[in-house]
Amino acid sequence: MSTSFLHPCLRRMFSDRGGNFGVMTAILMPVLLGAAGMAIQVGDILLSKQQLQEAADSAALATATALANGTIQTSQAETFARNFVAGQMANYLQTGVDIQNATVVNVQTTTSGKSTTYQVTVSPSYDLAVNPLMQAIGFSTQHLSTSGTTTSGHSQSQGSISMYLALDKSGSMGDPTATVNEDDPTEPFTYDCNGHYNKKDKWVFDTCTGSRTKYYTKIEALKIAAGNLFSQLNSADPNAEYVRTGAVSYDLVQYTPSNLAWGTTGVTSYVNALQTGGGTNSSGAVSTAYSSLTAKNAAGNDAEDAAHKQKTGQVPKKYIVFMTDGDNNDDSRGGRSYDTLTKSTCDTAKSKGIEIYTIAFMAPEGGQALLHYCASDDAHYFQAEKMEDLLAAFKAIGAKASAQVTRLTN
Repeated sequence: MSTSFLHPCLRRMFSDRGGNFGVMTAILMPVLLGAAGMAIQVGDILLSKQQLQEAADSAALATATALANGTIQTSQAETFARNFVAGQMANYLQTGVDIQNATVVNVQTTTSGKSTTYQVTVSPSYDLAVNPLMQAIGFSTQHLSTSGTTTSGHSQSQGSISMYLALDKSGSMGDPTATVNEDDPTEPFTYDCNGHYNKKDKWVFDTCTGSRTKYYTKIEALKIAAGNLFSQLNSADPNAEYVRTGAVSYDLVQYTPSNLAWGTTGVTSYVNALQTGGGTNSSGAVSTAYSSLTAKNAAGNDAEDAAHKQKTGQVPKKYIVFMTDGDNNDDSRGGRSYDTLTKSTCDTAKSKGIEIYTIAFMAPEGGQALLHYCASDDAHYFQAEKMEDLLAAFKAIGAKASAQVTRLTN
């Protein structure tokens, strides 16, 4: 074939553009598919990365919080965090992905005085299978990894308190409760029996001895209840560095008080030595409780505040615990001035920020009304109709005061 014939044919072929689109499409198709796959995969990667980051952050926070709260020990932190990540990612992971073993957990504990801080770092990772379009251009997996760090903890700080008890020891406190004495459940007693005429023809009785159930008296119940309160305070402040206590007892008059002192040794001995007798007049005892908590020292400053500041550098929380089983007697003029004076002292104490807990122990309506008035609020008033109620009341007061002494700050 002559060149004169080929040249025009070749020119026509190369100048013909009718098949260009098909050729270009065939050439660019893999590139276009890869680009489309990449766009879809990037969206999947970003979403999966966000899910993994949220799981890491949540696991770090949950682990640090559990350590701070004492729910888990440091030795358990790694397993706890890995399980948490696996649980968070369970709905997102493909079958066969073992994210637990691919999660690295680091826990650092810092202790300063009574403050403990936990820094937890959780670093999960896994291989994400790519879509078929990405696989078509040579990719099989995409490695995802992230890290979350959280610091959490608590400082166990001590809160100073001063507590003064005003306790009723009137004659009715010697009455029995309805609670059997656990340590000594029965007691002997004598009674008249076998009535007969004696030689002088006079009707007389023999003396017989029997056994009967022995119940706790009110004063015994009070000593046990107060002892439980003191034990709670001792547990919160075993070295007697933050708690000062005192007490005064009363019937128709008030008795020599146990002055405020560190710990509970003095007040425990004072309460255990109480003996019942006399009428009821709470005004002097409540006044003594208030004046003891607010007395001035030689420098003219609050003596209790100064005592605590010198030892702990803190201003104490102040409490009065006021208990009675009766109604104040009328005064010498037949009035109710004992109630009036008691209420006035309670008003003054509350205005000074002193919290007043009151316990009406099997008390009549008058006594209940007075104590309800004196309490800081309804939550500070306890109406104890039996010994078990009295124990529960003092336990609740002890728990509240002990919480003030030992405070956890997250």
